[in-house]
Amino acid sequence: MTFVRSGRGCIMAVFLQNFKVWKRDPTKDPHHRTMADMATLPNHNSPMKTMINNQVVKPGDDKSWKSQIVLPPRDRRKRTSDVTDTKGNEFEDFCLKRDLLMGIFEKGWERPSPIQEASIPVALSGRDILARAKNGTGKTGAYSIPLLEQIDTTQDHIQAMVIVPTRELALQTSHICNELAKHIGVKVMVTTGGTNLKDDIMRIYETVHAVIATPGRILDLMEKKVAIMDKCRMLVLDEADKLLSQDFKGMLDRVISYLPPERQILLYSATFPLTVEQFMQKHLRSPYEINLMDELTLKGVTQYYAFVKERQKVHCLNTLFSKLQINQSIIFCNSTQRVELLAKKITDLGYSCYYIHAKMAQAHRNRVFHDFRAGLCRNLVCSDLFTRGIDIQAVNVVINFDFPKMAETYLHRIGRSGRFGHLGIAINLITFDDRFALHRIEQELGTEIKPIPKVIDPALYVAEHHYEDDDEGNISK
Repeated sequence: MTFVRSGRGCIMAVFLQNFKVWKRDPTKDPHHRTMADMATLPNHNSPMKTMINNQVVKPGDDKSWKSQIVLPPRDRRKRTSDVTDTKGNEFEDFCLKRDLLMGIFEKGWERPSPIQEASIPVALSGRDILARAKNGTGKTGAYSIPLLEQIDTTQDHIQAMVIVPTRELALQTSHICNELAKHIGVKVMVTTGGTNLKDDIMRIYETVHAVIATPGRILDLMEKKVAIMDKCRMLVLDEADKLLSQDFKGMLDRVISYLPPERQILLYSATFPLTVEQFMQKHLRSPYEINLMDELTLKGVTQYYAFVKERQKVHCLNTLFSKLQINQSIIFCNSTQRVELLAKKITDLGYSCYYIHAKMAQAHRNRVFHDFRAGLCRNLVCSDLFTRGIDIQAVNVVINFDFPKMAETYLHRIGRSGRFGHLGIAINLITFDDRFALHRIEQELGTEIKPIPKVIDPALYVAEHHYEDDDEGNISK
């Protein structure tokens, strides 16, 4: 068959030639598209189109990426309204990157907690935030998710910074951020005092998008012109009340002086003293205020006291160990010397015990923190170093071997138990001299510390007694 090489005839010849090729092998057609190719094409007749990472995803495709997620075992313990009293939003409602959502779900976080629900969309809008929420209700997730979402991985400079008061909290926060960011390529660096400065300098010269730091070390790196912060547009202060206390006086003002004028500052804490208000008026611009502190103590923590003489405390502790069903416990003392002495006595009684305090070498502190978190030891004796933000889900008993003088210290100590809406107990050993502090702290916190009964109901703190029955989702830490 002959065709005239002009006009319509030429078009017909090409068509027939392509048709013969396609009939023998459809994939050799230059215009051939697989079903996967077709899924990426916009369908202008489709009633619903979802844009994820600049791709059009049809409703049916949404399940395919979720099926690739490796979910951890579900935590089926019942939770209190501290973390379940939400408006019903999902993480997907915040228009987050798909790869970030994968990191969130792979951590076992299924639904946002109240502080995350209130905070994430506001943080994504670029507004300053002043947020109050109880210990253990998800503040780390509330700021780390919008922080990671807003980082541009094509830029190789520091774009966000989180400042925390303790080295252990810095390590914990960086660990969470790295887990959330494992699919999005954000480079997170942790830098704290007590570690080799040269190592931090070498690391910061590589690509770093976000820094988790304690105030002294990051200020040192800024002043040495190693940490360049002129493009760091997001600053988070976690445990802001501690950061703005006398322990870090003036440091944050100096840190902020290195940031660009157009920046976003997020403050998170359980308690906000006057120093926070002064800082807010000086550095924050029309901050969005979130206050979820209808009461100060966690609903899941039952508090008891036992009247003892000082010389009876170790014997009382031994009795508690023999009678309680302890998964892991944290025991607080008021001085580093008493921490070490008590840890030795507990070990002499035949119980496994670690101790940690601020005067220990950093490498030793890191090892103790890591091993206790991994469940290698049941009991940890510590000073107030460990009261800030440390989240160890297995801890179901907190014991104040020495009763604190301040309500704020007491609040942070007992907040190590009953994390994330779960149940736990706090037991206070009270001497004659502590009786006034006990009454005052009850009044200031608006809480009740009950006399210890002969038998403590295991349902108040033992996980096996309070598993949920249905498919309610876990809420993020």
